[in-house]
Amino acid sequence: MHYIVTEITFDFDELDAPNPDQQQELIDETIGTFWEAEDGDDLIDQISNEIGWCIKTIDYYPLFQA
Repeated sequence: MHYIVTEITFDFDELDAPNPDQQQELIDETIGTFWEAEDGDDLIDQISNEIGWCIKTIDYYPLFQA
């Protein structure tokens, strides 16, 4: 199934966190991408692995294919 992320917050609380501009770029990249995953848990794992940061909060919805 394909998903679209509408809102996301990453755990940028670590000392080596990117600067605010880089943080926004990662958020924009995530929201601007269609993600393919088996379910919501898989979606979270895929985004964390791809972006390299844990997710604090996420809002998304499935895109149904015809």
